[in-house]
Amino acid sequence: MADSDSKVPLPDLEMNGAATTPPDTAAPMAPGGDGDASRSAADLEAVFDVPVQVSAVLGRSRMDVGDLLKLGPGTVLELDRKVGEAIDIYVNNRLVARGEVVLVEDRLGVTMTEVIKTEKN
Repeated sequence: MADSDSKVPLPDLEMNGAATTPPDTAAPMAPGGDGDASRSAADLEAVFDVPVQVSAVLGRSRMDVGDLLKLGPGTVLELDRKVGEAIDIYVNNRLVARGEVVLVEDRLGVTMTEVIKTEKN
């Protein structure tokens, strides 16, 4: 993580599913706002249909093409992360969060534990 990155805590969720922001970390008001700093998912309705690519990176490994071609079913590939270490979550190839791998019924999932906020240059 670069020095210009800062951690932003995830908001608590209310019973109705709407996110809230603690008063001491309230989000700045959107341009042209009416003075109310609260936001809801309806404010983002215009971008709901915009496709994005989400990637959860469990780890990385570097190898020669010859070694890559030798991989087959059951091959164990050593990654640069340890078990239990946070994984990186990218949206459109940009690091946006860190999380943990979870098992939901018979499928793997990711729980976001930390949102990464980068400053604009």
